[in-house]
Amino acid sequence: MKNPIVTILLFIALAGCEQPASVVEPPQPVERTQATVFLTADSTEYRLSKTETLTFAPFDQPFEKQACVFVDPTHTFQTFIGIGGALTDASAETFAKLPEAKQAELLQAYYSTENGIGYTFARTNINSCDFSSDMYTYVEDGDAELNTFDIGHDQQFKIPLIKKAIEAAGGKLNMFVSPWSPPAWMKDNNDMLQGGHLQPEYYDAWANYFVKFIQAYEQAGIPVWGLTPQNEPMAKQTWESCIYTAQEETDFIKKSLGPALQKNGLSDKKLIAWDHNRDLLYQRASTYLSDPDAARYIWGIGFHWYELWNGGRQYENVKRVAESFPDKPLLLTEACNYPFSWETFDQWKWGEQYGENMIHDFNNGAVAWTDWNILLDETGGPNHVGNFCFAPIHAKTAEGSLHYMNSYYYIGHFSKFIRPGARRIASSSSRAQLLTTAFLNPDGTIAVVVMNPTNEKIYYRMYLGNEAVETVSWPHSIATLIL
Repeated sequence: MKNPIVTILLFIALAGCEQPASVVEPPQPVERTQATVFLTADSTEYRLSKTETLTFAPFDQPFEKQACVFVDPTHTFQTFIGIGGALTDASAETFAKLPEAKQAELLQAYYSTENGIGYTFARTNINSCDFSSDMYTYVEDGDAELNTFDIGHDQQFKIPLIKKAIEAAGGKLNMFVSPWSPPAWMKDNNDMLQGGHLQPEYYDAWANYFVKFIQAYEQAGIPVWGLTPQNEPMAKQTWESCIYTAQEETDFIKKSLGPALQKNGLSDKKLIAWDHNRDLLYQRASTYLSDPDAARYIWGIGFHWYELWNGGRQYENVKRVAESFPDKPLLLTEACNYPFSWETFDQWKWGEQYGENMIHDFNNGAVAWTDWNILLDETGGPNHVGNFCFAPIHAKTAEGSLHYMNSYYYIGHFSKFIRPGARRIASSSSRAQLLTTAFLNPDGTIAVVVMNPTNEKIYYRMYLGNEAVETVSWPHSIATLIL
């Protein structure tokens, strides 16, 4: 029995997902005879569990009423960079309260490829955010020259956690940094909270603040991969926030932030614009990228998933940007479930939110996906403004225990099996009830994710050319098939 032969080209990525400078000689063709299934399913004990190994066999044209997933590795799309979560003050402070054994467990759970879900991506905050125990900046009031700049605040909790995460990830963790607000005295409302705008006379000082932060973190042993100019630049929040119109953000990037990075030898840092919801994604991206003076500094466009208030998920906006600006990578930069409640901790919908969003975002062109806090405590914090939410793992700090949400496993079905440098390949489902995406890994394996958010048990075939395996998708489940 012969399985379809797929020739795999290995690409050399320049900075995570750019087009390759050259193509190396392809390896020998790979013959796939089996598929190994890893399953997470509601009302079962399966959590990223290896459940079966299937053998491909020849199959003819499927019947009209037969559920199928079709995988075609001869068509490749964007290059995958990674999946991860944010290393915030709240995560770091909660981590510090755990016993040493539980700290080790958490780090392995996230960053080990063997015994965890293999995170390779991260984010952290510049200045305080809602998930900080207090409000802080790194300079004294009015110091536009930044002579008093000092990251001492972060040395107690956040920097130690980030260093341990990098070590647990094998010495490399691509991390981008984001501010929630400039210092109050740089803003027209003289407040880090409640929105306000960065005053134009402080554009250069604020741009240099980014430079100081990146330099200080790298001197502390923490490489910075990228940055966003502002977290949620259209949100006036009760916590740290700052408003930029599309033109204001464009002006800040082209006049101050981009030149400051370039002047200080930091032009290799990936500047990611927008960093807010999918609803305005196209308008913001088209404004930045239609200005060549701004576009030359912008590496990619980031987005969040919180546009539900506007009637639902707007996944197509990701595709619109990917189609219109194919040279600018797209990545989800923040997501979380809320409001927090222990009473709803085990509801299956929390994981399904992740599975649905990740499948659609990847299928529409995203190259990376970053969850919000990696760890929170039993209150959904700490948070200095009461904006509590869920994380994939929570700690009950009084008893020193860790508690895993089903969202941890749903994320793991992607992050554990799809590795940096993978190329998304064509995958298609014959049933709306089965969501799917697929990637060709650098080692030649194919990872196919199949999610079933319904109450039905669905028997289906997964085709690769004219051969297939037969299996079942459990109700409210997600599976990764490794070919």
